[in-house]
Amino acid sequence: MPEHTTGTREEWQAARDELAKLEAEQAERGEEIRKKRRELPWVPVEKEYEFDTEDGKKTLAELFDGRSQLLAYNIMFGPDYSVGACPGCTNLGDGLDGSVVHLNHRDVTLICFSRAPIDRLTAYKERMGWQFPYVSTYNTDFPFDFGLAMTEEQAQEVPQVKEMIDDPPEFLREWSEQVGADLKDGLREGPGWIAFARENGTVYHTYTVMAPDPFVAPYFSFLLERTPKPQPPEPRAWRKDEYPD
Repeated sequence: MPEHTTGTREEWQAARDELAKLEAEQAERGEEIRKKRRELPWVPVEKEYEFDTEDGKKTLAELFDGRSQLLAYNIMFGPDYSVGACPGCTNLGDGLDGSVVHLNHRDVTLICFSRAPIDRLTAYKERMGWQFPYVSTYNTDFPFDFGLAMTEEQAQEVPQVKEMIDDPPEFLREWSEQVGADLKDGLREGPGWIAFARENGTVYHTYTVMAPDPFVAPYFSFLLERTPKPQPPEPRAWRKDEYPD
């Protein structure tokens, strides 16, 4: 017999109807949040940034690739990571390629940023089989100016980060080994989404959201939420070429 509660089709339908009310409330709240997000003021980006890409140096405006909107995910892959990018961020990256063509046809360019040098990003991209543009913010102020990374001094000033560095739980110790960096360096990278718009030659910063907002890999945040069995807390993320089997 299954460990979970069982019942009749009628009991299931009654419980499902109750859940549907909550899901409808959540959807309504989500629409309100989307509206507020789009009402955020746009801030002109006045500082000049230059990034290393697989096609050479590019400015922030050039990263738009002729479109008016730029959406980027910052993958945790700092210059101190000797093994590779954060496995959780890597899982998220695995799900992006299928969305690129659809976003491009909706006037959105999708890319990823990381602070590691471009040659390491290119090698990692090839290893993972990714096709989306992967851009290096190495040796630029960009990740610090936009809150995508912290300096060593800033990290020490964040109580939660300092606590994780001084007394890390087991899963963070494992994560440190997975990326090949001490936590004092590894946790200075911030996983998050950042969005920009371009109008009349001016680039605007429009939105940023950082962890722990639930924007993790689609298979985890959407698909596994709908499976019958709950997932264990703080599940270890594996790169797709590193699963034990």
